[in-house]
Amino acid sequence: MLTRRHIRVKVMQCIYALTQSKDDSLEKQEKFLVFSIDNMYTLYLLQLSLLIEIHTHAQSQLQLSAKKYLANSSDAYPDKGKFVKNRLLLQLVRNKALKEELKNRKLKNWLQNDEYVKLLYKEIVASETYADYMKSGESSYEEDKKLIAEVFKAIIAPNEKIYDYFEDDKLTWVDDLPIVNTFFLKQLKKVKQDKAESFFLPSLLKDEEDMVFAKKLLTKTLLNNAQLEKEIEGKTPNWDKDRIADIDSILLKMGICELLNFPSIPEKVTINEFLEIAKEYSTPKSSIFINGILDKLVREYKADGKLKKMGRGLL
Repeated sequence: MLTRRHIRVKVMQCIYALTQSKDDSLEKQEKFLVFSIDNMYTLYLLQLSLLIEIHTHAQSQLQLSAKKYLANSSDAYPDKGKFVKNRLLLQLVRNKALKEELKNRKLKNWLQNDEYVKLLYKEIVASETYADYMKSGESSYEEDKKLIAEVFKAIIAPNEKIYDYFEDDKLTWVDDLPIVNTFFLKQLKKVKQDKAESFFLPSLLKDEEDMVFAKKLLTKTLLNNAQLEKEIEGKTPNWDKDRIADIDSILLKMGICELLNFPSIPEKVTINEFLEIAKEYSTPKSSIFINGILDKLVREYKADGKLKKMGRGLL
């Protein structure tokens, strides 16, 4: 689920939080890193449970409408219960492994905040996507899957109230949402009717090495902060330290740390990864600035024999 780039961003966030709080506790930052990474999985699970609660609400609305004598807009559809019968939604509702995971993590957010479920359901029902789906004479798993993917992409993911809710719950989720939503949409598009229940519970990290990488990058960067600052100053003689943006400084330190302490990662991979992160999280010119410094350092380290790379490299 998480790539090495996402992990680098998590490490960057931890170091930034430390610099802002002036807290130099390495143990605390390691715990925060692990907690922050794990919380991305919680966010993913909450998106799944949101679809389940939307289905539950749709079911209750269908039962209520059946008891009413007055006609409503759903009466115009050939099958008023088509949305409730959506095969992908039922796949989630009947997923015992998912239910168990939600139970173990005590994720009852939408039961306690059902106004968000009602809000989204109302928007879904009012959409043209929903109307076209309900009017269609087709009935297939692919059609059901396409609807849920489109609903998530066009209605749920961009919803400002849901965004505000996640931001209020955990501040780190602001940066996590685009990553989780992109992955979530890919999962919806890849799922098949015969997929095992475990498909919806993918591993957060590819393997244990990813967590080792995260912790090592964090600790090596923090423990060698003074030396890393000297490396940067040596390549920016005309720059006052205070003129370098905080994020740029952190990314440079992380980049230098990775160049010197991770022999299996090619220098080109390191530079490209931090350039892409800079483009997304820092100033418009940051990537050019960072590229110039890291490129100079790579040439210098190679000349001095300090850059020892081996193996195929990992992203």
